[in-house]
Amino acid sequence: MSLYDQDRKERVLRKNAGRRRGIYLLPNLFTTAALFAGFYSIVQGMNGHFGRAAGAIFIAAILDSLDGRVARLTKTQSAFGAEYDSLSDMVSFGVAPALLIYVWALHGLGKLGWIAAFIYVAGAAARLARFNTMLDAADKRWFTGIPSPAAAALVASFVWVFHENAVNGREVLWLAGVVTLFAGIVMPSNLRYYSFKTVNLKKSVPFVTVLILVLAFALLASEPPLVLFTCSVLYASSGFVTTGWTLWRERRRGQMSEGRDQGSDVRNQESEKRFPDSCAPPSQGQIPRE
Repeated sequence: MSLYDQDRKERVLRKNAGRRRGIYLLPNLFTTAALFAGFYSIVQGMNGHFGRAAGAIFIAAILDSLDGRVARLTKTQSAFGAEYDSLSDMVSFGVAPALLIYVWALHGLGKLGWIAAFIYVAGAAARLARFNTMLDAADKRWFTGIPSPAAAALVASFVWVFHENAVNGREVLWLAGVVTLFAGIVMPSNLRYYSFKTVNLKKSVPFVTVLILVLAFALLASEPPLVLFTCSVLYASSGFVTTGWTLWRERRRGQMSEGRDQGSDVRNQESEKRFPDSCAPPSQGQIPRE
C-alpha cells in the first residue's frame, strides 16, 4: 500500500470515528426549540398573525440564551453545537424578523421594501459569521456590533407594539424601512455593546435590586410589547453611547500623553540652555586640560 493510500485510509477512519461519536442531546434540544420558534414565527407571519410571530421571536431569543449556558454548565460544548446554533440564529433572528416586517409593512414599498429586508438578512449573516471567527480574540465583556437576537427583538417589538395598538403597517411604511435598515447596518458594525456575560448571578445584591426586578416583571406583564420595544431601543442606542465614550476617553488619553511628552521636551530644552555642553562636567574617564 502506498503512502497516499495509507493517508487516505487514515482520514476516512478519523471521519467515520467523528460520525460515530454522536452529538450532545441536552444543549441541542434548546437549539432545536429555538429553531422551531423561529420557523413558527415565519409561518405565523405569512398567515397574518403578527403578534404571535413577534412573540415567537422573543421565545427563540430566550432559548438561544440558554443553550450555550447549558452546554457550558454540563461541559457538553462541541463544534457541531456551535455550527447548529449559528444556523438556528440565522433562521430565528435573520430570516424570521425580515419576513415578519416585510409582510406587515415593507411590501407596500415595492422593490425598496424587499431590498431593505434583504439588507437586514445580509447584516445578520455577516454578524454571525464574524462572531464565529472572533470567538477566541473577542473581549467577553463586549459585543462588536449589536447581537442578532437584539436586532431581531428591535424589529419584532416594533411590529408588535404598532400591531397591538391597531396601527396598520401601511401607515408607518417609511419608519418600518428605517428601523429595518438601522438594525441591518448596526449588526455588522464596529459599535460596542455590553454582553452581560460578566454579570455574576452568584453574588449577593442589595434588597433594592430585588424590588427593581419585581417592578420590571410587573411592567413586562402589564404591557409586553411596549416594554420590550423600549428596552430594545435603549439597548440599540447604548452602542453609540458606549462607543462614543470609549473614543472620547482614548482621545483624551492621547492628548494627555502628548502634553506630557511636550512638557518633557520643554524641560530638556531648558536644561540644555542652563547647562550647555561647554559647561558640562567632564565625563567619567575624561582628563581635564590644564
